[in-house]
Amino acid sequence: MGKLIYSMITSLDGFVSDPGGNFGWGAPEQDTHEFINQLSRSIGTFLYGRRMYETMVYWETAHTTPGRPPVSLEYARIWQEADKVVYSTTLNEVAGARTRIERTFDPEVVRQLKAGSDLALSVNGPHLAAQAIRAGLVDEYQLFVGPAIVGGGNPFFPDDVRVDLELLDERRFGNGVVYLRYGVMDHGQRG
Repeated sequence: MGKLIYSMITSLDGFVSDPGGNFGWGAPEQDTHEFINQLSRSIGTFLYGRRMYETMVYWETAHTTPGRPPVSLEYARIWQEADKVVYSTTLNEVAGARTRIERTFDPEVVRQLKAGSDLALSVNGPHLAAQAIRAGLVDEYQLFVGPAIVGGGNPFFPDDVRVDLELLDERRFGNGVVYLRYGVMDHGQRG
């Protein structure tokens, strides 16, 4: 059975993007990107909201951009080989043969995806992740905490849930990014 992981880069004050929608302060450098690649190899399916998908679809053709560093080309290959589910009521089409659109987020369908997968699933984008968190579907949280305070914006966590966690791993990178990996404790979630 696959676990559902929520993993994103976040500011120290808990935002995945600032009030203007910018997230360049969190761009991974070489060591961080290599580590993200390593983690991404265990993902069989990425679950995206529309906005996050529109940001990530770059990786569908990133290998055609001249001068891309090897670490980026490796991530593009990993991303292209994984399945993607995009939750959107407005998108009419998606790029890539391994990508499909779902019009609504159905927790039971995600439970079935988890049950039928040997690989992990990753929920990406804070709005979609909030739905998965509220439904008790997220098994693990992976935060890449960037050395920035942005003062507001799009929050990593929804503000109306409680989840008890246990620290499973941590790592510090040379650029000041800290990786924190938490598992959901067995006694469950309370909303």
